[in-house]
Amino acid sequence: MLTKTKKANAIKETQVHKDDTGSPEAQVSILTRKIEELAKHLKANHKDNHSRRGLLGMVADRQSHLNYLERKHPDRYLTVVKQLGLKNRMAK
Repeated sequence: MLTKTKKANAIKETQVHKDDTGSPEAQVSILTRKIEELAKHLKANHKDNHSRRGLLGMVADRQSHLNYLERKHPDRYLTVVKQLGLKNRMAK
């Protein structure tokens, strides 16, 4: 479970402007934190298939946001990938 403070900190890391909560960067940051929390839960509860399905949905959603950023704003994509420590697909 992502608390309000953890969510606010995740948004602050990547927000584009002061009141930003819906930009792709902020959404990727929030989803990354949720994925980390859920992955930790699944290591302890490996038979929890309902949570595993939710995790896969979050990963797919994050990938959609990253694909959008990579296609429309490559510079912003590189910045968010670097900030969050994700794999950069543009470096080939």
